[in-house]
Amino acid sequence: MARFARLCFIFFTAWRFGLLPLLRDNLKPGIKRFLLSIACVASPNTLPRGMRIRLTLEALGPIFVKFGQVLSTRRDLLPDDISDELAKLQDQVPPFSNAESRALIESALGKPIEEVFIQFDATPVASASVAQVHFGVLRATPQRPEWEGREVAIKVLRPGILPVIEDDLALMHDLAKIVEKVSADGRRLKPREVVAEFDVYLHDELDLMREAANASQLRRYFIDSDKLMIPEMYWDLCHTSVIVMERMNGISIGRTDELRAAGVDFKKLAADGVEIFFTQVFQYGFFHADMHPGNILISLEPERFGRFISLDFGIVGALSESDKNYLAQNFLAFFNRNYRRVAELHIESGWVPADTRVEELEGAVRSVCEPYFDRPLKEISLGIVLMRLFQTSRRFKVEIQPQLTLLQKTLLNVEGLARQLDPDLDLWKTAKPILEKWISEQLGWRGLVEGLKTEAPNWAKILPTLPRLLAESLAQSSKAEQGAELVLLKTLLQEERQTRRLITGALLFAGGFIAGAVLISLSIF
Repeated sequence: MARFARLCFIFFTAWRFGLLPLLRDNLKPGIKRFLLSIACVASPNTLPRGMRIRLTLEALGPIFVKFGQVLSTRRDLLPDDISDELAKLQDQVPPFSNAESRALIESALGKPIEEVFIQFDATPVASASVAQVHFGVLRATPQRPEWEGREVAIKVLRPGILPVIEDDLALMHDLAKIVEKVSADGRRLKPREVVAEFDVYLHDELDLMREAANASQLRRYFIDSDKLMIPEMYWDLCHTSVIVMERMNGISIGRTDELRAAGVDFKKLAADGVEIFFTQVFQYGFFHADMHPGNILISLEPERFGRFISLDFGIVGALSESDKNYLAQNFLAFFNRNYRRVAELHIESGWVPADTRVEELEGAVRSVCEPYFDRPLKEISLGIVLMRLFQTSRRFKVEIQPQLTLLQKTLLNVEGLARQLDPDLDLWKTAKPILEKWISEQLGWRGLVEGLKTEAPNWAKILPTLPRLLAESLAQSSKAEQGAELVLLKTLLQEERQTRRLITGALLFAGGFIAGAVLISLSIF
């Protein structure tokens, strides 16, 4: 009954914001279109469709808001006006009570707040649909005396969030099935696959230990960086529902007036941001995939002035070596206007069927890419290029991997932030050296040397055993050959015996026939 009531509320909200006419226009012919036409009579909403969709999701609550945020990353499926509007969704909800927050932290840590923290700020500094964050100061323990006085941030999972998420996800799965059946675009939009992808993301965010592990790995990669800082995790105080990390002091990258007043060099900041992202993608194959202004701070501390600070690692992307190779070579081929190479890379990487005609795909890629070269390189968006390549691939019956659409979404975010800081940024000039270095390290002589170094321990174990393995292989081969020879010899002997029997029988038959004929002839004469 509760699910039915929630479904009715969703329908009413969609009607209130004038979404039902949009649904009606995309329905398959039949009674459903007729029924929705009646329901849409009294919904005169003249706002743009993207804004109406955003307002509807905001009215339906934080889980639907987060779904809209994830949906905004699927620019390969949605029109630009809808994707742009969904990207504006802000996941801000009222905080839960101080008493609940304290109780959750004490339950997870197994100690009273006062035993763990010298100071604990009960008022959260940030609150979202899944968790909220408090500031505090650590108290030293006999095992950790160095903790004394360290400022930390405590992230707490929202109480009772799992049943709410499960109920709304069940509704989303049901709605996705309905949309796929009744909408003319249902199969192309893949609503069930999109909801399933969102389901995975959301459940990953419910495990704060996963977020802590993601942050720890990125911190290890950039521990010596003079461009990016990642908070340290206090693993003794981390649990699935509560994590404690180093407090990072900075100003949101979206507050440009304050940063400018502080003397931050925006041109350097923009170039550093692009370099950080491409280093994550091509050097480590592991990147922060939720890089909106709320998760990016800029340090103003004298010894760390102008450095990036990354927060919130619930969503990260991971790329395989083949993914990185595909992307790097595609970008380089694109900027060299080598469209045939782009087409060949699509086929070699398996993103299009092996029997695809290179010339046909080359022509499609050229029609997508060539218009970009009528403008300066600094105005070319790598994110848009990547999206267009994915869309071209989809025309050739290719299902793009989720990690690549996540990369494309993050790249668009990075480009948007970088160009907001420096409108004259030449993104290609910043990114090209990183791509060329990676390709040189992977495919050139450096790659060969590094590969040999990586495999050296394995070869060190295998080489001493090679003589024995070779001898055993030869012995087994010899036995196999001897066995085959014996089988052949037996076969030949059997065939010879059968032949002799046949010959003997034939001779006996012939002799008997001749003897009979002689006797008959004698009796006649």
